[in-house]
Amino acid sequence: MEVLVFKTSVETPQHIKSLKPLLDSAAGKGRWNFALDDCDRILRIVSNGMNAVTAINLLNEHGYECAELED
Repeated sequence: MEVLVFKTSVETPQHIKSLKPLLDSAAGKGRWNFALDDCDRILRIVSNGMNAVTAINLLNEHGYECAELED
């Protein structure tokens, strides 16, 4: 299992709702979550098959900024 952590521009529960089908399909249902209360609006993905580039491209294609956070 790999844990990917990203800083995003996702701001509201409505944004998350619009991304839910895409993230469920790419990472798996229940395998991702957002922390909107964090200043970086963190997206955390636990996955065996998804990589950082895929996640970044997915959010970018839908109008959101996304950058991987390093350890």
